[in-house]
Amino acid sequence: MKYESIGESSMAIVFNQLLPMIKPSTQRTNDDYNPEELLILLIYIYSVTGEFTVDKDLGEAEEKVKKALAQAFCEESKLSPLLQKITGCDSAINLTFPKSKIAVDELFASLRDIAGARNLMKQFKSVYVPGTHTHQASYKPLLKQVVEEIFNPEKPDPVDIEHMSSGLTDLLKTGFSMFMKVSRPHPSDHPLLILFVVGGITVSEAKMVKDLVASLKPGAQVIVLSTRLLRPLNIPELLFATDRLHPDLGF
Repeated sequence: MKYESIGESSMAIVFNQLLPMIKPSTQRTNDDYNPEELLILLIYIYSVTGEFTVDKDLGEAEEKVKKALAQAFCEESKLSPLLQKITGCDSAINLTFPKSKIAVDELFASLRDIAGARNLMKQFKSVYVPGTHTHQASYKPLLKQVVEEIFNPEKPDPVDIEHMSSGLTDLLKTGFSMFMKVSRPHPSDHPLLILFVVGGITVSEAKMVKDLVASLKPGAQVIVLSTRLLRPLNIPELLFATDRLHPDLGF
């Protein structure tokens, strides 16, 4: 599946491309996607696409994918720990199609939430860079955009990075800003930058930040912290099989 498909075609076409990839265990080869990998792919698609309008064609295409995925879950010879959590069944024998379809419907509701996760942002609303005649479309991670904005040599006023006032001096500045233009502190003004990623960070993301900082502002000290170190399969588990009111932070 190419980036152009996500950016230049409707989501209905993307779903039609995805549909043949959903296969039951009896028909899969080593080159095919298993259910967990399909979930990761769906998360990626919805995240990159962002919020979209559902028309008749899209609704029908999405429903076909839902049914195919629910059927594939039912035909697994053995449910993985992740599928057990998602479906609420500890055995493939107990997983009926209605149960599987309910679980998949809830899963897609979460995917819709993922698509709209950046709706309130202005500058970082999209992670998709459309292609041109000379450049292929690409994916630009949110974390990369944030770091590039922080270390932008022109130091523009960050739109989506908010400065929280603390202390008497900052409170006075906030008060004066009501009557006159007062420049807010910029994240790159400080010798030490602490990036805290809520929910988790992957090794590749941490390396990306390190390489970006080295190229944008050599010598800058950046500490990257997070609630946990993520592996790819952790992501669907956190999104689809975790009690969000009592999350496991990995401590």
